[in-house]
Amino acid sequence: MQTRSGPQSGFTMIELISIMVIVGILAAIAAPRFFSSNVFDSRGFYDTAISTLRYAQKEAIAQHRFVCVAFAANSITLTYGATNACGSNLTGPDGNTPYTVSSSKAVFAPTPAAFSFDALGQPSFNANLSITVNGYASAITVEARTGYVH
Repeated sequence: MQTRSGPQSGFTMIELISIMVIVGILAAIAAPRFFSSNVFDSRGFYDTAISTLRYAQKEAIAQHRFVCVAFAANSITLTYGATNACGSNLTGPDGNTPYTVSSSKAVFAPTPAAFSFDALGQPSFNANLSITVNGYASAITVEARTGYVH
């Protein structure tokens, strides 16, 4: 029988099995999130929609005119005018293109009705507007009295 002199190196069977179990659990939970981007796209569109509505309200106040918000199944378009029947395209923050945001994977569920912000930043409806982006559970709310978007 041979004896070893010095410390032994390597892993025990228990350590190897424990690591394999932990890696298996991580793979089962984390891997689907890396391969499915629908939730991430929906969250991104949700954040973009909130930013767009806030921009519309700020533009209405800053320019002292109506800013209309029109919705399609997967996009938001901003226009402006002297009345709430807006007709001119609002330019984006870059100053060059009409302000439209859209998503190829996220949609509104259901598609909200169009509305406008007046020169005081108040929306043109009496009740709170609630908008839901498909695939993301939170709703976007526009307060009726103040126009606050959250």
